[in-house]
Amino acid sequence: MMTNAFSDNYRFLARYNRWFNGRLYDACEKLDDVERKRDRGAFFGSIHHTLTHLVLADKMWLQRFARQGVAFEAFPPELLTLPEGSDYTSDLHPHWHDLKHTREALDAAIEAWVAEMPDDFLTRTMRYSNTKGVQRAHPMWQAMTHFFNHQTHHRGQVTTLLMQAGVDVGVTDLIALV
Repeated sequence: MMTNAFSDNYRFLARYNRWFNGRLYDACEKLDDVERKRDRGAFFGSIHHTLTHLVLADKMWLQRFARQGVAFEAFPPELLTLPEGSDYTSDLHPHWHDLKHTREALDAAIEAWVAEMPDDFLTRTMRYSNTKGVQRAHPMWQAMTHFFNHQTHHRGQVTTLLMQAGVDVGVTDLIALV
């Protein structure tokens, strides 16, 4: 059985996720649409496309979590819906304000979801197929850790792209949230 500290860690990461994304999107507001979409040589090219990738990947992972036999009231179906054929490079939200609104809604839902998570959720085995159809099975806590780490990884890329564009996001260290 997991301790509350283990679950509390994911609640803290959800709070950090929302806080960091808020800072990041506020910093992005200092650039116009052309600058946000400028190919800067990153893995997903631009700031906008990197942020879009995060929204898309979050939706994919949240769908996987939702299919594990636990109903989560925090996620209305329309929030997690993806167009048929979407992959990690799809541009789901070409308009900045749509992307920002979706990110805010996802972050609020993620916090609510983690808050209502059953005590035994993290100890369960997660079973799913990845985007290439490969069957996977591992402890839920590993998937949760990946979920939040993936966000941090790509947000780090965006902060670098913003610095190259002359925009400083400021302090984003996890410990700064405390």
